[in-house]
Amino acid sequence: MAYKHSIDVDRCKGCGLCVTVCPKSVLEISEKVNTKGYFPAYQARPEDCIFCTTCCIMCPDVAISITGTAEPGEQRVEAAATEEA
Repeated sequence: MAYKHSIDVDRCKGCGLCVTVCPKSVLEISEKVNTKGYFPAYQARPEDCIFCTTCCIMCPDVAISITGTAEPGEQRVEAAATEEA
């Protein structure tokens, strides 16, 4: 199964928690400002990502998601930071 890592740059406030917890140092804080005036995180080294979802779990703004693309006959898998009620 292939995976896709994405960051909603307009939702990200650039707190850096994901950068700190990434075991492969994939993420960095951008030098470009988003629409809300923050410097969001981005994948500086996407080829090193192991899709562990630690960044998704730590993101307080639920701005990071990792989705699985299903092969024929497989189900789609999603992992994202979510709050449980």
